[in-house]
Amino acid sequence: MTEGPGYRVVVTETQLDLAEFDARLRTAKEALAAGNPARAVDALQATLALWRGPLLSGESTPVIERASVMLEERRLAAAEQLFDLRLGLGESAELVVDLRQLVHQNPLRETLRGQLMLALYRSGRQAAALEEYAEARRLLGEELGIDPGPELTRLHEGILRESPELAAAPKSWEAPSPLPAAPEIKAPSTLPHDLADFTGRDRELHELLGYARHEDDRATRIVAIDGMGGSGKTTLAVRAAHLLAGAYPDGQIHIDLRGYTPGEQPVATGAALASLLRTMGVPGPGQQLPEDDAGRAALWRATLRGKRVLLLVDNATEAGTILHLLPASPDCLLLVTSRARLVDLDGADWISIGLMSPEESATLIEDILGRQRVSAEPEAAAELARLCGYLPLALRIATARLRNRPRWTLAYLVERLRDETRRLDELSLGERSIAATLRLSYQALDKDSRTAFRTLALHPGGDIDVYSAAALLGMDVRIAEDTLERLLDVHLVLQPEIGLYTMHDLVRSFVRSLRGEPTAQDDGAAVERLLDYYLTATEAACEVLFPGRRRRPTGIPPSTAELPDLTHEKLAQVWFSREHPGLLSLVTLAERSGHDRHAVCLARNLVFHLNARGHLQEFAQLCRLAVTAARRLGDLDLLGVSLSNLGVACWKLGRYEEGVKVAEEGRDVAARLGDRHTQAHTESTLGLYKSLLGRFPEALAHLQWAITCERELDSPRAEAESLTALSALYEQWGKYPEAAEAARRAMRLAEQLGRKGGKLVALTDLALAQTGLGDYAEADETLALARQLCDESMDQGHVAMTLALSADIAQRLDRPNESSGFADRALALARAGSSPLRQAKLENVIGRVLRRKQEYASALALHSSAHELASSVGHRVEEAYALAGLAGAAAALGDEAWAAEHAAQAEELFSAMGIPPNARRT
Repeated sequence: MTEGPGYRVVVTETQLDLAEFDARLRTAKEALAAGNPARAVDALQATLALWRGPLLSGESTPVIERASVMLEERRLAAAEQLFDLRLGLGESAELVVDLRQLVHQNPLRETLRGQLMLALYRSGRQAAALEEYAEARRLLGEELGIDPGPELTRLHEGILRESPELAAAPKSWEAPSPLPAAPEIKAPSTLPHDLADFTGRDRELHELLGYARHEDDRATRIVAIDGMGGSGKTTLAVRAAHLLAGAYPDGQIHIDLRGYTPGEQPVATGAALASLLRTMGVPGPGQQLPEDDAGRAALWRATLRGKRVLLLVDNATEAGTILHLLPASPDCLLLVTSRARLVDLDGADWISIGLMSPEESATLIEDILGRQRVSAEPEAAAELARLCGYLPLALRIATARLRNRPRWTLAYLVERLRDETRRLDELSLGERSIAATLRLSYQALDKDSRTAFRTLALHPGGDIDVYSAAALLGMDVRIAEDTLERLLDVHLVLQPEIGLYTMHDLVRSFVRSLRGEPTAQDDGAAVERLLDYYLTATEAACEVLFPGRRRRPTGIPPSTAELPDLTHEKLAQVWFSREHPGLLSLVTLAERSGHDRHAVCLARNLVFHLNARGHLQEFAQLCRLAVTAARRLGDLDLLGVSLSNLGVACWKLGRYEEGVKVAEEGRDVAARLGDRHTQAHTESTLGLYKSLLGRFPEALAHLQWAITCERELDSPRAEAESLTALSALYEQWGKYPEAAEAARRAMRLAEQLGRKGGKLVALTDLALAQTGLGDYAEADETLALARQLCDESMDQGHVAMTLALSADIAQRLDRPNESSGFADRALALARAGSSPLRQAKLENVIGRVLRRKQEYASALALHSSAHELASSVGHRVEEAYALAGLAGAAAALGDEAWAAEHAAQAEELFSAMGIPPNARRT
């Protein structure tokens, strides 16, 4: 109808959905006012059924946006009211799907989240309800920087407590307030203060509450918590006790048995019973307590008969005292904390708590210091947690020091904690001290266990197995395992997996304070036993993993300690890999403690493993240490071996000029000794170096001399390695028939020796030679055999080269998709970790593949990288091929001047090395 200068639309309530929406909301409100919630539910469901999506979706003006937001808010309010009513009418599981959808669409809306939590909880899905709270807390923190509101928090606590009021059908979703303790004066409550900044331990708390609420009409429920000193056992138990307090109206009592209190003896059983009875108002006026423990225990049980009492017994050391304190009433709950698992405490549910996670530690630091201070130094905060070993007590001491010293930065305290000799001193504040806490655990051990604990800390590795522990302690393996298990029971050692034990960093720091002049002689003997054991064990492992390796006398008697099973290749590989970090530290320990012969011999065994696994930097570092130790010994034989190994390390790392000097010194030492084995090895190494430096005639002479000598000495492993080097030399020189013959001889020897790694290298060398000869089909067959050998046990650099050559041949045989797959895998492996030598060669191979695919920009990048790598180590052949590749890619991209410059440089190198154009790789 017309109105003034415009028009007005006149509709009834049923003609416009928004008007109908308002009308039905009024109907729901009237139904509620009339006390008819079921009718209100029907009206709200009809109301929400009108919804077809956001108002004028796709339009965007400020007026429309404001109207849309307002209507969306009204819809959500109606939905919340509907779910509130349906929960009040007893529905639960049937609401979960719809609630989840709305929560997903509105993740920060706490009312909907709370209704979903309540629906899940009433459906018997307590864990899922708690997960929803955790997700809400995470999102609110990340998006808004706030914690959940009080209503949602109270609901969370109610679910943790399994509050009876939540199981009913309340009028709204809000969690009930915690049940107050009975106001009667006779009901004691002596629980310690519950920390406001209690953080983490959600899983442990949930598990503890589950055990505590388990119905058992036969006996008092016992839940015991064990963990190392400072791990937060008492804090966790107190938090649980406060959450459970409402279910025990007749009393919530805490008693500290002082099992680990500095300067005090543990509370005696009789004294503990007397204290508990007095707390319960017994004896009455004019009465006396029984004198004996049995009489007091009987009176204690009689006092609690028919009552619901929660008893928290802190810092217990033995099960006998706990059993005397145990109520007879099935309606009581006993919580126990102890550093040791009290195995004689029958019927207890045990929870062992370890260290906090890095995430929990970060939250604790932020809760104590404040978000602003921590966010200003996030890296220092993470390092602080690590240096505290994620131990709650250490974290609380460190953060308390920072709070007391507002001018200190986190980085400043971190720097102080990095000094391992002072770390325990820094983690001390008032009566709280990590050192004192650990000392009490140590003093509670018997004499033999204290000695074993102190001695085990001499092991330089992270993990200790029962065999190395037995050698270190000088005892049988089974006895050593029992000793380790006793230390595990009191949480002075940890167990990352069955059969392996380790010490927390702070525990190791504490043990250092126990060593000194009185223990020096015993400590020295233990270290020597450990070195003897590992030397014997590594010899045994090398015999299995590296057959054909020359036996060399060590001058050290074999250890009499029991060895693990190292009789099979897989077992020996797993053992070497697991012990790898500890063995590196052990060689350093040997060198620093004056055991130079052990250092040299252990290093020789370990470098075989390091070389095979491609750990090149560690290989070189260990070889240098061995050379230094051998020079101190004045033992030419060991010096020659160590120099020989260092020469190989220099070659692998591309330090060729240095390697030539090392190998020449090693050869001279071997000649003085008349040691033809080592002399042959160093001649072979010199051949390697000089071939890489492009001095081919000199390299050929060295290698031919080495191969002849190794054949005369019947040293097939060494001969196979020299033949591999000879094949590589001929291939670089462009003498492909000779390269193929040398590779075949190397492969036959590797097969005879059962060396998969040697066979893989020989096959790739053969494929290179076949490619140079133009025999692509044969090269394809050779590489197929090579790929069958490629697994995780192989040097991944060798695997990468096999894949790169496979990409080259697949392309030449017109299999482009296969070629691309091989190329991608090869580059990924090479970049994950490969020697400069191998990576330069591989990038040149893939660069040529890309040039043939006309992907010139990508080829240019690979040849550029190869040139940089080859130039940095003096690998002249690959440097020349990289320059040639750069010239070809640049020419294809139209940069003729740059291409000509690089082509000239490549030609100069090729000519200097004597590689004619018709013998070069294409």
